Amino acid sequence: MGEWKRVKISQFLKEREGRYDPDDKAVLGLKRLNKIDFSGEIHLSDKGSKTDMIIVEPGDLVISGINVSKGALAVYHGEEPITATIHYSSYAFDERQIDIDYFKRFVRSLSFVQTLKDQVKGGIKTEIKPKHFLPLEIHLPDIKSQKEIVSFFKRIENEMGYLSGEITHQQSFLKQLRQQILQDAIEGKLTTKWRDKHPELIRGDNHASKLLEKIKAEKERLIKERNTSTKLSARIKKDKPLAPIADDEKPFDLPDGWVWCRLGEIATLITKGSSPNWQGIRYVDRDSGVRFITSKNVDFYKVDLTNESFVEKRFNQIEPRSILSYGDILTNIVGASIGRTAIYELNEIANINQAVCLIRLGTKLIDKTFLLHWMNSPVLVAKMHEDEFAPGRANLSMNNVANFLLPVASLAEQRAIVERVDKLTAMIDELEKQVSERKEQSEMLMQSVLREAFAKG
Repeated sequence: MGEWKRVKISQFLKEREGRYDPDDKAVLGLKRLNKIDFSGEIHLSDKGSKTDMIIVEPGDLVISGINVSKGALAVYHGEEPITATIHYSSYAFDERQIDIDYFKRFVRSLSFVQTLKDQVKGGIKTEIKPKHFLPLEIHLPDIKSQKEIVSFFKRIENEMGYLSGEITHQQSFLKQLRQQILQDAIEGKLTTKWRDKHPELIRGDNHASKLLEKIKAEKERLIKERNTSTKLSARIKKDKPLAPIADDEKPFDLPDGWVWCRLGEIATLITKGSSPNWQGIRYVDRDSGVRFITSKNVDFYKVDLTNESFVEKRFNQIEPRSILSYGDILTNIVGASIGRTAIYELNEIANINQAVCLIRLGTKLIDKTFLLHWMNSPVLVAKMHEDEFAPGRANLSMNNVANFLLPVASLAEQRAIVERVDKLTAMIDELEKQVSERKEQSEMLMQSVLREAFAKG
């Protein structure tokens, strides 16, 4: 390796000076630099700018002051000059002193970040301007050594690219595997051997048809009990009759002991909330309000409270039907998040907005996790998107939800399915964790290589 010298960046980069008003004749008709992506590719635009401009000449090195440490710099190889906003800077450079491929890698290194911290008083608040950049002193090897380092990096980057591709492939495969497990679960394929070992648990009184009769009887009894209550909010509205299930509706054949039903046949309540704005209700802080669940909070399998919302408590007096109870099933029915379904498992009063559907079961004969697997399965999510209508924004009606088909197995087999899915998904969780760790390790390795390569002199 050749000699390393301590030099200022201004020794090999010379800023192309000059600022131009957007109406200046010098910049009229020129294409504008729209962005430099992190791979170092320049993207142009025909649109002008409302702010001051600089001119970039063919062969110049262009640097994004905002994203230079992420790799947003490139040599402009066009034949005509272009313009750029003042968030960019343009430089002529001395090829005898600096290899641009070397320099691109240097500015992405921790050594460059440390150099900024050490030499720029007060640090960089927003963007790195030429006045910060050019006076920096760095350790620079001779041009031959720079090219050797670049050659070494390209070999490492090729290997890293292959590894990154493999990791992406593995992540995609595990995602597909997770979906396939769900599909096999709700089709009864995961419990084929279980049924062979326990024929008595899927026949006679344990047949799903008998289970469904019990659920319907429970629902009728609950409706009668609730509707004799003096509390209006406790009453259950009697459902409209649901259409018989036609053969062409069934997405797949069921195993022995299973039957199809509609979700509305077993749910005691299918409803949605409303917008606080429609009701003149304000958003408030936690201490003075009630939790408000929106579609952003309903993810696949979990209620995500990262972004919490609370509304005035009187909202629950206005919308009593959509007050949540522990164990309610929540599914998104509006927009791009249609199909995400979770169980509400907080011992806390809450309400929902118009983008979230509440499904409440009045029976313990349906395992809620089994139902959750079905609601999040590829076949039902696809059905939800098939049924959505979009007068302004894609959404599902309560009638759509009530008519969803549900494959019903005996309670014993439901629980066996849940146990089997839990074991398989736990294995996938562990594999995904390992893949994620390998990705982090590869990124750390590249930073280590960068650090070693530039910590010279």
